Formats: sequence, structure tokens, C-alpha cells
Amino acid sequence: MNVYIVEVARRLAELGVEVEIFTRATRGGLPPVVEMSPGVLVRHVTAGPYEGLAKEELPAQLCAFTNGVLRAEASRAPGHYDVIHSHYWLSGQVGWLAKDRWGVPLVHTAHTLAKVKNAQLAVGDRPEPKARVIGEEQVVAESDRLVANTLAEAEDLTRLYGADPSRVAIVEPGVDLDRFRPAPAGRAEADRLAARRLLDLPERGRIVTFVGRIQPLKAPDVLVRAAAELESRDGLTVVICGGPSGSGLDRPTALIELAHRLGIADSVRFMPPQAGPGLPALYRASDLVAVPSHNESFGLVALEAQACGTPVVAANVGGLSRAVADGVSGVLVDGHSSAEWARALGGLLAEPGRLRELSLGAVQHARQFSWQRTAAGLLDVYRGAVTAHRRRITAELAGAYGGA
Repeated sequence: MNVYIVEVARRLAELGVEVEIFTRATRGGLPPVVEMSPGVLVRHVTAGPYEGLAKEELPAQLCAFTNGVLRAEASRAPGHYDVIHSHYWLSGQVGWLAKDRWGVPLVHTAHTLAKVKNAQLAVGDRPEPKARVIGEEQVVAESDRLVANTLAEAEDLTRLYGADPSRVAIVEPGVDLDRFRPAPAGRAEADRLAARRLLDLPERGRIVTFVGRIQPLKAPDVLVRAAAELESRDGLTVVICGGPSGSGLDRPTALIELAHRLGIADSVRFMPPQAGPGLPALYRASDLVAVPSHNESFGLVALEAQACGTPVVAANVGGLSRAVADGVSGVLVDGHSSAEWARALGGLLAEPGRLRELSLGAVQHARQFSWQRTAAGLLDVYRGAVTAHRRRITAELAGAYGGA
């Protein structure tokens, strides 16, 4: 979600839109306002302690956060903001109040939905609380427009939350095609070797990589279990890139312990989240990227990997069925059986020619997506919401004066 907001904000600014991002301050000493890039301001709102707040503790800070947002608007001339775009249900609650105070339309992107997550819960994971479900229902009811990442998410909004289909727009996320790109023609093997040396990974053998938060929802354990079941593990390295998050914080070393219990600890490398050139290098160093999540509204990791020319093996859930072109840019696996995943991974790793075909297909598939395309789609949604809002206000005024 953070990547989405940053990338979209930059592209909207390039289209001439002034963007202000309101976010909770997470450390002391941050300036109240920072220019992230030309045309994009970030406002740090003090709401609760700077560090140490779990996701479950954030709702208690909604009042303080809302106060900071409304105060910022109160210091401006009336009509300064034209539209509110909230992300995730907590921000949607704030946006709902700001919408009424400012008299502007609210556009909301859920990114994940509690009812969907609870229906596809990983074994041992905690369900999302009832308070979140109610909060999402309220935001869906109050939003002028709802942005879904895929058709599947749009159907979830209408089927599970009763959203008006006419208010739901599908705008697919994108990928930074300048940052995530394949090796130059004829340089694939040399580039792969250089990437492995940069990251201190084995120069020989196969590498299958997981990138994401270490928590049951993302299911990195499925990859580890599948690797343990592969008939041939000679020369195979599994890379787990990420840190514990959410319910994964309950047992931050669980994945390490699992690798030891399965007897493959020597074949599993744990790596912290990568920034800068590290992440594209990791994708290019890998033969396959695995995305075994129990639910994904879209799956940016899958798109980033494919943009680098690395095929993806992903769970056939949520937006991953759109992010990955089955049989063209990667393979979709039904379910989370370690045996099924072992067959899918092992079959591809044993066929270098097939991997090369999928690599070419991955690059072509990823090129359909860009953040510029996402921003243009959102701008159309904003325009539609503003136009409909003004028409409604005009009609209400006409009715009031006509009645008088």
C-alpha cells in the first residue's frame, strides 16, 4: 500500500494534480510538512506514540488523526481540496468525516478486505475483528467511488459489502518499469551472476525466492515445505526476503524453526527487506519467485518480478490470477498443498527451456502495467466523482429553492 500511494502520488503530480498525503508520524522530530517530490506534500500527523503501535492499536488513534487532518484544512481557504482519496479502512473512516466537513467527494481504495481475508484464513492465523468489518461496511456505504484493483475485488465489494456497482471502478496497480526491468539482450546470464554476487548468493544452482512480510497470510511456509518435498534439491537455494509482520510477530522465528525441523536449513537463506537496487537485483538473481499468499488484492511482488524477467509461481487467489498470466508469465497453483507446490516448482526447475519461455512472457505481461496508467485511471475516477458530486449539490439546491 505504501508503494502504491507513493508511486501514484508522483504520477498524479506529473499530470498536474496537487497531492497532499496525510500520514501518522512514526518518530519524533519529523517536520510537519515535507515535499516528497514536486507537487507532492507529505503531512506528518501526530496521533499516539511514535513507535510500537501494532495494527490492532491504530483504531484508538483515529480521533487524534482526524483532528490533525481537519486542522490542516481549516488553515486553508475554503474549497482548497477537491477530492479525498483514502486508503485502507482506517483512513476511510477519517475520509468519511472529512468528506462531510469539506463538502467534497470521497474515493476509497480498500487494498484488503476483512471478509475476504477471514474467508481465506491461513491455519492458525487470527481473523480480522468485527470492528474492522463494521468499519469497512461504513466506508463502503459512504464513499462516492470505490476503487478496486481487479474485477475479482470489485465483485467482492458488491457481493460481500453491498456496494453499488455503479460506484465501483477498476483501476489496476502498476509497476515501476524503469526500476524493475530485465537484463539487456544477450546479458541475462551475466546479469544473473552479477546480481548473485552483489547479494552474496550462490553463483551456481537454482534459486527460488519469496519476497514479502513474514506472516501466515503471505504463506512463506508453503514454499519452505514444498522445497523440502522436492525430489531433487541439489543446488537449490530458497531465499526468504522480508521481516515478521502482523500475526507473524507472535512467532518471529517460526520459519527458521520450520526449516530446521524439515532438515533444509542449509538450503534456506533469510534476507532483510531490500531497498534501492537490492530488490531488482534479487529478482534477477532468482530463477523463480514464489507468491503463495492465501489472499492478495493484486500482488505487486509478482508484477515486479515479472518486469525483471523472472517467472512467478503464485497461488490462484484474488488479484494474483490477473497479476500472473498462467502458462505465459508464470504458473498459478490451486490451493496451498506443499505437494502441489513441489510439483509446480520442481517441474519448472527441471525445464530450463520452459523457464526461458516464461521469462520472455513475464516481461511482455508486466509491460501492460505502469504507474502512469494507474494514475490516469484514478484521475478519470476523480473527475467522475467530482462531476457527480457537483450535480447532486446542484440538484439539491434546485429542489430546495423550487420547494420554497
